[in-house]
Amino acid sequence: MGDSRREPLVLSEDEQLVLQGWARRRSTAQGLAKRARIVLACADGLSNTAVAARLDTDRGTVRRWRTRFLRDRLDGLSDDPRPGVPRTITDAQVEEVVVRTLEEVPEGATHWWKRELAKRVGISPTSVLRIWRAFGLQPWRTQDFKISPDPLLIEKIRDVVGLYLAAPSNAAVFAVDEKPQIQALERTAPVLPMVPGVPERRSFAGRRPGAGRPGCRASGGCGPGRPARGSCERCPVGATRCGSLSSCSPCRR
Repeated sequence: MGDSRREPLVLSEDEQLVLQGWARRRSTAQGLAKRARIVLACADGLSNTAVAARLDTDRGTVRRWRTRFLRDRLDGLSDDPRPGVPRTITDAQVEEVVVRTLEEVPEGATHWWKRELAKRVGISPTSVLRIWRAFGLQPWRTQDFKISPDPLLIEKIRDVVGLYLAAPSNAAVFAVDEKPQIQALERTAPVLPMVPGVPERRSFAGRRPGAGRPGCRASGGCGPGRPARGSCERCPVGATRCGSLSSCSPCRR
């Protein structure tokens, strides 16, 4: 039953359609959908107590949204501005931080630091860090990977690992690496750039100019570039060589 002491709530046809859409649409925020149902129930002539009982809420909530709708109509059902400091960082500045992080590198550095980028954009370093976190950007991180084109990679790994896990008797295992003091200017695979949520990825193997393929050496001295006595030609091609002294026939003395 209606309450004759309250101002009647009458909806126009457009307002009726908008409120029904808000109340039924699944994508509508739950708060807005509930306010729309309150106003629709009030427009049916029900009292605040009856509307509260139907929608499982309290009379104060019904009274608040009835009053705001009568005063401001549909605009009165939206949320009031939140208290606090107003936003000072614009969307353009957020976009600039993201674009510079993904597409640019500062001069003389490999990636952006928050203080350098903050100075360039004109915001605080803390704001830059918050933007990076929001977009999942970590310019200081890199991930390594290695893709081998060798079809016999698995067999060679088993042979090499087997030398360490169960080395044959009277055998010497040597690990030889290329010249580490020469900087790797090129990678064996293209560098995969950073994207939101994924850091930069690069191959840990590089091409070093002037670093030839290391020779296989066992015990004993030899001239430069010549294999030493005891070198094993049947060992898997790689950085590790086995100089067996008894079990491997090419290495017997």
